[in-house]
Amino acid sequence: MDALDTAQLLTTLFIIGITAEAITAALAAGRQRMDLFGVIALAGLTALGGGTMRDVLLDHYPLAWVAEPRYLIIVVAAALTTVALSFIMHYFRKLFLLADAVGLAAFSVIGTQVALEMGHGFVIACVAAVVNGVSGGVLRDLMSDRVPLVFSKELYASISILATITYVSLLELGLGENWVIVITLITAFAVRVLAMYRGWSLPVFDYQGKDQPIDPRLRSSYRYMRRGIRRVSFDISRYSLLDRKKRPEGEKKQKWRRRDDPDQPAG
Repeated sequence: MDALDTAQLLTTLFIIGITAEAITAALAAGRQRMDLFGVIALAGLTALGGGTMRDVLLDHYPLAWVAEPRYLIIVVAAALTTVALSFIMHYFRKLFLLADAVGLAAFSVIGTQVALEMGHGFVIACVAAVVNGVSGGVLRDLMSDRVPLVFSKELYASISILATITYVSLLELGLGENWVIVITLITAFAVRVLAMYRGWSLPVFDYQGKDQPIDPRLRSSYRYMRRGIRRVSFDISRYSLLDRKKRPEGEKKQKWRRRDDPDQPAG
């Protein structure tokens, strides 16, 4: 397999990934009733934020979207297209999930490649893959007032680590880099799809202590919940409280009654 073909494959998969991320971010912005600038900003953070954080952490410049502004243009176009065609986007949910899996595989491989090419070892390559793969989604969820899904749902960040393990292991076995890239992409994509289909996830830590704090999701969204509760008010003019002063023995205690209640005697 030609090295040029492999590079083109990675670039194509990268574009598919950032497009899918931009679309999901635009929909999340719509749920939060953001304006067009908010939609574009959230799409940019989600699609390009992972690569940007990777480059900043590794001191790798220029940033990917600065060196190739077309990526930023693709993200903006995807976000605006989502706004224009939002009424049909729910029909393509499964397609977006598959595209996201493709993007995760590509982001993880690219993150691993960048770290290794800069002379870093296995551990930093894993960190670079995870940061590149999941940071965009984390930023999207935080900006949308949600607990990041990557912390509580199917395998996601673990896929990035698996991709790095596969990549480094195949290189150590002496396999050509082009085949290493292809096999790693297929492995990461397949495991991600299986995780979604089977519902695979890491063990969940559930601590219920005496001073258990309020769920962060409830705490951050409490004001929205309060707005949604229907306020119940009472018209006190429809009720009267008879004299509550002490009365002679034998006299009945005064009670609440409604003035328009036919079962109560008038008085």
